[in-house]
Amino acid sequence: MQLDALNEFAFEESDQQPRVYGHNGAVVVELHGEIDLLAYQRMAPLMDPITGGTATTVVIDLTRTTFFDCSGLALLVRAHRRTTERGARLSVVCTHRLTLRILRLTGLTPTLLPVATLEKALEDD
Repeated sequence: MQLDALNEFAFEESDQQPRVYGHNGAVVVELHGEIDLLAYQRMAPLMDPITGGTATTVVIDLTRTTFFDCSGLALLVRAHRRTTERGARLSVVCTHRLTLRILRLTGLTPTLLPVATLEKALEDD
């Protein structure tokens, strides 16, 4: 799927609209605002073609999120499963203390391996 074609997934609320772009051969998805059930329902159609696409690295950048609940966890787990099933890599950028705590308490930190910067997420394994 072409990145330009993703414009059809525009959200009504501008702070909720994710930004999707290519960077150093990876596809980066910047999530904004609250990541809750409503955001999950809106983002899954956007994330599925990206995580199931041809990019060898997909980065989900959470640095601009203000709220993150179990629906956000489900979105990350789904993205991780879809990318790793096809041999690609998912990186998560996160610095928010409470979001990192949720990842740690749910045992997802070792799976998702969150990093603090986009540059770190784009580093080769």
